[in-house]
Amino acid sequence: MSMSQPRLRLAALAASTVLLGTAATASAAVTSAPPAAHTSAARSEGGGLLPGHAPTGGDTAGGDTAGGDTAGGEPAGGRPYIETSLFFGTAHPDGSPPVTHKQFRDFVDEFVTPRFPDGLTVQQAQGQYRDRHGAIERERSYELILFYPTGQAEPSGRKIEEIRSAYEKKFAQESVARVDDRTRVDF
Repeated sequence: MSMSQPRLRLAALAASTVLLGTAATASAAVTSAPPAAHTSAARSEGGGLLPGHAPTGGDTAGGDTAGGDTAGGEPAGGRPYIETSLFFGTAHPDGSPPVTHKQFRDFVDEFVTPRFPDGLTVQQAQGQYRDRHGAIERERSYELILFYPTGQAEPSGRKIEEIRSAYEKKFAQESVARVDDRTRVDF
């Protein structure tokens, strides 16, 4: 299985969560790591991690096998990290003009970069979701990707929740979807 297939499944799970209406409460994050790897993390009824509760347990450099083994059974390279993707919509529920590219970049500069100065990735996308009234909404959106060491999961999780809350408030959004995944990273 290629590394992109699990990521695509995660995106599909996140989209499914949004389409089923549970994202309107912004209460669940999705993870693809085995359940045993997250025994100390708070969970929602559906098994996803609750907001602000990044994966913990077994996240030391020597004990984490996030990212899996290589085909030969040897541990994968890199260090254990958490990859968090946030999905930001741009349409306003009241029908006013959508968040512009400049407004989003300014938001990243003001709210994200100070909390994650080591780096981040932003990708533009087209998304859709079912709003709280049951209507399918299509919109231009952004995916923000952050990597941070598993040992920084708790403080990073708090910062991420601050970012989500700030965007929802500043741009009158129903939710900002969050996906957390364990991985191994080598810079």
